Parts: sequence; C-alpha cells; structure tokens
Amino acid sequence: MSIMNKNLFILFISAIFTLSSCKTAEKPNELKYMQNAEAIAEAAANNNPVTIQKGDELSIFVSAKNMEAVRPFNQNYYNIQTPTSVATNNSEKEYLVNSEGDIDFPVIGKIAAGGKTLEAFREDITTHIKTYVKDPTVTVRLTNFRVTVLGEVNRPGQFKISDAETTLLNALGLAGDLTVYGKRDNILVVRNNDGKLSKEYINLLDAGFVNSPYYNLKQGDVIYVSPNQTKEKLSRQDPNTNLYLAIAGTVIGLAGIFITIFKN
Repeated sequence: MSIMNKNLFILFISAIFTLSSCKTAEKPNELKYMQNAEAIAEAAANNNPVTIQKGDELSIFVSAKNMEAVRPFNQNYYNIQTPTSVATNNSEKEYLVNSEGDIDFPVIGKIAAGGKTLEAFREDITTHIKTYVKDPTVTVRLTNFRVTVLGEVNRPGQFKISDAETTLLNALGLAGDLTVYGKRDNILVVRNNDGKLSKEYINLLDAGFVNSPYYNLKQGDVIYVSPNQTKEKLSRQDPNTNLYLAIAGTVIGLAGIFITIFKN
C-alpha cells in the first residue's frame, strides 16, 4: 500500500473512531415529553365541579305561553348589563357565579347557585318564577365547560365543550387522538372537586374503562397521555446523532473514492 493510501486509510479510521466516541447523550430530565406530568396536570386543572361552583358561567332563559310575562326575567330583551352578567348574541343571558356562590337574577334578586346541580338550580329558579308567571319553562346551561388534553396527542390544548357533557374518548378525539408514541394503557385524568384534587389512570386497552367515574368528564378535567418506551428511547439519543451518521457516511464515501483514485 502506498504512503498516500496509508494516510487515507489512517484518516478514515480516525474519522470512524471520532464518530464512534460521540457517546449517546443521557439526559434523564428529558426522557419524557413532560417529566413532571402529574404536577403540571394538577396545576392545569381548572374548576371542575360535579355541581355549580364559584366562577362558573350560567346561561339562563325563561319561556312561557305568554312571553311578555317572562320578559322581565330575560334581561337581553332590555339590553341591560350588570357587573355579574355577560351579554350574549341571543335571548339567553350569561350569569357569573360570584365568590359567594350566588347570581343576581332579574326580579328575584340573589339566588344561591354554588353546590347545586344544574337540574336542582333550574328547579329552584322555576319555583321562584312561578310566584309571578304560570307554568314557566327555564333552561340553564353551563357555558364555560372546558377540558385540557396534554402529552402525546396530535393537538394538545384546552377544549370548550358546547353542550357541557363529554367523555374521555371524545376529548381525545378533539385532541386528534394519541400519537404513535402515546401509552394507551396509562392515561392520567386529574379532577378538581371544590379544591380537592383526585386522579386516576385509565387503560384504554381494557373495555372496562367505560365504567370508570372518570370516563364521563367533568368541567376542568385534565388528561395527560404519557410517552411510551419508544419515545423515551428517542429522547435519550443525542440530538446530533443524525448529523454524526451523515458525516460518517460522507467520510466513508470520500475514503472509498480516494482509495480507488490512488489505486489507479
């Protein structure tokens, strides 16, 4: 072998040794999409009432055979604004449940809402209105129902649910379903009931999960999808691995070309 070929061979071996010595990076704190998954999910948990809670927004509309008789109970007919209400684009009016758990309702005044289910609150208002109107019909909706989906999904974020009712599967659908790196058997759901956090891990591979109390979501639930082992292994890799492989390929190719040239 000529001196030139020997030098090229030495260069080639040195390049391979250099690349192989680039140890795969071990970054324990970056092994998961969200290392402190539970802490972040808990922090992201908003108000999550089984019943109406402080800060909730309620849309209320009163109807009857004689709509003129219920006009005083539907403030939007008069375009009246109050500090504890938010105008809507239709006949319904949104009321904010204040820090005491009450709303200020037209004609009736202060009504306690906190701690009541929507149905119980609707019946309460109906009873009050019956004092003034015959056979009123009251509609009450929770308008700020939101759930948050984080982790290994295609579209993580917070989602507003218009009908104030949804399931775990529906929420994952809104988030674009799990990525190929999401654990199907370890879905974390964090729930806040009047300031008390609770959580449960759901296994989507077991059909029995539909019987879980966390299958039907509540206001403010936070869902976190953990990364699987494949994602964790990818997270361990040095971000420059592909670059090193590309350089190695180039060096090998050039070495082959030079050796062929100098052989001739």
